[in-house]
Amino acid sequence: MKINFQKTYKFAVISALYISLFASFFALFLAKAIFKIPFKSLLLFGFFFLFFVYIFSFIVLQYRVEKFIYRRVKKIYDDISLLESSTFIDQPITTDMEALTREVKKFATDKKLEIEMLKVREKYRREFLGNVSHELKTPLFTVQGYISTLLDGAMEDKNIRKKYLKRAEKGVERLIYIVEDLDMITKLEVGDLNLEISEFDVVELIQNVFDLLEMKADKKKITLAFENDHIQPVFVKGDKDKLQQLVENLIVNSIKYGNEGGLTEVSIINLSKKKVLVRITDNGEGIEQQNLPRIFERFYRVDKSGARTEGGSGLGLAIVKHIVEAHKEKIYVESEYGIGSEFSFTLTKARLNIKTN
Repeated sequence: MKINFQKTYKFAVISALYISLFASFFALFLAKAIFKIPFKSLLLFGFFFLFFVYIFSFIVLQYRVEKFIYRRVKKIYDDISLLESSTFIDQPITTDMEALTREVKKFATDKKLEIEMLKVREKYRREFLGNVSHELKTPLFTVQGYISTLLDGAMEDKNIRKKYLKRAEKGVERLIYIVEDLDMITKLEVGDLNLEISEFDVVELIQNVFDLLEMKADKKKITLAFENDHIQPVFVKGDKDKLQQLVENLIVNSIKYGNEGGLTEVSIINLSKKKVLVRITDNGEGIEQQNLPRIFERFYRVDKSGARTEGGSGLGLAIVKHIVEAHKEKIYVESEYGIGSEFSFTLTKARLNIKTN
């Protein structure tokens, strides 16, 4: 650590003044009482005595206190420098106790916050690793079980062989799905995923998603529809493929957690001259308030047991959040448990759509 010693003279100045005043008055009293010095000479004597005693006291006090305090303060700085706190060790060493106390208190507060943040990150890391392990373990064990059964003799039966190979294939597909989602979210988080920006009709995109998920929704008799039956084309600017995945993930979630015979409704709201809001609402089971702050975390599941029976990688909402942020847009969520959920996100209007408005 480079030492830059910042001196303080306040203590020495005040202490030297007290000492010199006391010594001067005492000397004047003795001079008057013993030597009977005339008043004018006494004043001159007192002035020079006060001056030289003050200078002497100041020098001695400053040197001694500086040396005494400096040794101890330097040790504090040296000890702290072991923690490599760049915000603290680069400060000049001061013998001002008030300033030192303030600096140490700030340092301790910063370190406390840093430790708390590290604890949160460590907890998140443990949860993440545990979730990744669980998500990969389930399909891996499934594939291993079917293949082991086939190798143990079931391969001779053509019907069982075909059925088990199809099930093993589904397990492999789920593994690929999880790995691809992990790869995408990693690229999104590090900013390594290039967006192919174009202008397109978001109404058409949403209708394509409806058509793609129609069979999935029919299994639970869930209706996919626009809030307005006669919705007009709305042109926006963004990466069409990524935004289609975003909408697909949100609607898949509304189906997955939706009630039998429910409704998933999409509306597009004109926010301003340059922005629209896409809102996806369902009347499913909803999300409890304590879970809302964490629903965009990787592998975080509101229903730890039921969600896994529906499949998926557990990364859907995390990918949604990162796609929205990659477009420099905002995403919002409102939910009431037992009533339903509403996810909405902003998009930038295309030049064509701005002109038509």
